[in-house]
Amino acid sequence: MKYDLKLGKEIMCPIEYGLDIFGGKWKSRIICVLSSNKVIRYNEIKKELGNITDAVLAAMLKEMIADEMIIRTQYNEIPPRVEYALTEKGKSVLPILQCICQWSREHSAEALDTKLPACISCDQL
Repeated sequence: MKYDLKLGKEIMCPIEYGLDIFGGKWKSRIICVLSSNKVIRYNEIKKELGNITDAVLAAMLKEMIADEMIIRTQYNEIPPRVEYALTEKGKSVLPILQCICQWSREHSAEALDTKLPACISCDQL
């Protein structure tokens, strides 16, 4: 049974749409992990992200598949094999995330009293 929101999303401007699609703690990080790999399996994504729970990762992947940011390919093998990759739509957000990462490095010292190190994933984009 599919759960339907009682209240629809109220998106009032393009920025809200973008942040809904690739914003938040996990979605941008998942995109970065997928950007440095052509295809990657679930356990590899989880290992790269570190402290994400299975429930949260599964939910984020489902949302990103529904938003056509990533593609899930399941192979009929034993044991089953499932791989994830960025779609063209997902790849199109990479320059935006690179700019956000660069901006954050430049301004993080002001808020955090330290400058954040360069992100390996962003440097590979």
